[in-house]
Amino acid sequence: MPLIGYARVSTEDQTPLPQVQALNAAGCSQVLEEQASGGDRARPVLARLLEQMRKGDTLIVVRIDRLARSLSHLLDVIERLEAKGAFFRSIEDPIDTASPQGKFTLQVLGAAAEFERALIRERTKAGLASARSKGRIGGNPGLRARDPAAMRKIQLARRDGYMERLAGTASEWVPYVRRLRPDMAWEDVLRIVNAPLPVAKRWTQPRLLRATRAYVREGFLPAAVLTRAARRATDDRLPAIVAAIKGADTEITLQAICDRLEAMRERTPRGRTKWQPSSVKMLLGQAKGLGTI
Repeated sequence: MPLIGYARVSTEDQTPLPQVQALNAAGCSQVLEEQASGGDRARPVLARLLEQMRKGDTLIVVRIDRLARSLSHLLDVIERLEAKGAFFRSIEDPIDTASPQGKFTLQVLGAAAEFERALIRERTKAGLASARSKGRIGGNPGLRARDPAAMRKIQLARRDGYMERLAGTASEWVPYVRRLRPDMAWEDVLRIVNAPLPVAKRWTQPRLLRATRAYVREGFLPAAVLTRAARRATDDRLPAIVAAIKGADTEITLQAICDRLEAMRERTPRGRTKWQPSSVKMLLGQAKGLGTI
């Protein structure tokens, strides 16, 4: 099965060559390189790599920190790989999800992460209870007094936190919203966005609309994406969907588009549930004729 390597450096002064050599020595048929911060989850090369992974593929890194800087991010990536039937392996760490020992190590890491979260919750509750017993009331005094300046500050902090969380998921939905709206209904946009995502990470339409409004408000998306979608002819719908998937990832293969359409439960022009690359190629040709590509 294909072994695909991922090498990451944080700055231009660093070289990925030692990682590339180690990955090639491990038998990787392809190695993707990226220069980005390890704390940045919205890395375009990593996002494209995870999108291209197929059943039986194995993502290999030299060390875990080349892929993720937090346990939650590592578990999130592995969950996305498992949803596709793919595996993960670190050369210098005892993690190989294709082996029973590697899966056990991963389960231990997940349990440790949950235990740490539980400890933090319990310590927080104990601290609050102790403060209340001594007559101290938690919270922001300005908020308790309904001070407008304090409330405004909290609102801005919440908005900044929300925008920071959205930045970590932007690669999942922004390219599709930018390309498809308002030419396509939100229901179809939502299905295209959710198709490659594991169930736990999928968007709801209200949540996607809220995120889009926030990006429009900040100037990251044009206001036109929120206007009402025009009625589209039935014959144009499938070419438009296929064109949207291709447009958001120009390197995606015909088979990958087939997999995406099947995940969306979209039927072929003949009403079948199983898609073939030839059908996708035909629809792409129609999309070019319609000017949507």
